[in-house]
Amino acid sequence: MNQVCAACPGDRAVSPSAWRVIVSASIGNALEWFDLVVYGFFALTISRVFFPAGSPTVSLLLTLGTFGVSFFMRPLGAVVLGVYADKAGRKAALTLSILLMMAGTLMIAVMPTYASIGLFAPLGIVLAKMIQGFSAGGEFGSATAFLAEYTPSRRGFFTSWQAASQGLTTLLAAGFGTVLNTALSDVQMQSWGWRIPFLFGLVIGPVAYYIRTHIDETPEFSSTVRDERPLASTLANQKRHLLLAMGAVVLGTVAPYLILFMPTYAVKQLGIPSSSAFSAIIVSGVVQMIGAPIAGHWSDRHGRTGIMLVAAVLFLVLAWPAFACLVASPTFGAMIGFQLFVGILTTAYFGALPALLSDLFPTQVRTTGMSIAYNMSVTVFGGFAPFIITGLMSASGSALAPGFYLMAAAVVSIIALLRVRAIGLR
Repeated sequence: MNQVCAACPGDRAVSPSAWRVIVSASIGNALEWFDLVVYGFFALTISRVFFPAGSPTVSLLLTLGTFGVSFFMRPLGAVVLGVYADKAGRKAALTLSILLMMAGTLMIAVMPTYASIGLFAPLGIVLAKMIQGFSAGGEFGSATAFLAEYTPSRRGFFTSWQAASQGLTTLLAAGFGTVLNTALSDVQMQSWGWRIPFLFGLVIGPVAYYIRTHIDETPEFSSTVRDERPLASTLANQKRHLLLAMGAVVLGTVAPYLILFMPTYAVKQLGIPSSSAFSAIIVSGVVQMIGAPIAGHWSDRHGRTGIMLVAAVLFLVLAWPAFACLVASPTFGAMIGFQLFVGILTTAYFGALPALLSDLFPTQVRTTGMSIAYNMSVTVFGGFAPFIITGLMSASGSALAPGFYLMAAAVVSIIALLRVRAIGLR
């Protein structure tokens, strides 16, 4: 079991070769998150184009439900690609996952609308999201294991670039949302404007594929005796660590997906213009992009669970007041303040999370263990978060429902982190 070292050489400069490793592993996660964020940000437009219904709420729920359905494929992708990574290597799994992600993105970018081909349009979107979900199921575990094993003494800093890359793509997606909603009319957005971000995502894919085919396998994996049955070994010997990892991921998935849902929430519930809602999201993207490596570096020097527990407790205490203030004063300034609050705490928590997951599993089954734990939690608690929150608000009539969902996630993760500390990991 890997322990955090307070004396780790966290202040060493990162070499050019190390930066290539960081880029190669993080760029696929960036593409995955970019596609997810864009789909969530443009959910209102996509609902009109592919899921027309008599009620706008039903149409939006169908769109968000499709977003969630793709997450059913994540556990399958986690098992297949996770096992593949532990047997064939991190590089092989990373290369395969980026090809699958590109295929799903291409399908969405060029899919004819419901008006053109009827039911085949939403069915095509569902299939594309399922392919992406399968790919994403193996992406996080493979990329995190690759980063964690490259320089174990700086595991927190290197793996934190998973979170930083998500911040960068949140920033890019929010930029697209702001510019497109400002420059285009509703008719132009529904006709072709919503496709632009997905076409941009296709540009990232070939770059990621090229980089990943020109990297070496991690020294730690190369020097380790392979486990020919990583799935069976994980299920037989890592049950407790799987549960702890799943619990720790709960808040680490609900908070980011809440950020993804906020533009839809701001427009539908608060009446904030789309351009202002997307502009506010830029704040959380900047915070995560800059702050995640700082959180990862801090976790190398002082431990993972301390910084994560502080963030989780603050979420528990402040989530409801934050939403109450936003609902009471639905202004652009309040939205900026809310995104700053959520962005800082999400960054502190998620910046240290990948390293903690890496610490929980031995090298032979690391990708399998992380992939299963991460994607089970993401599927149940994150992927359906927008759908669940929309349904809760519709059923209760309260715009504060997202705050209670965030508080519940914080409770689950606090319990898991305390148990992690109890087994000797910091």
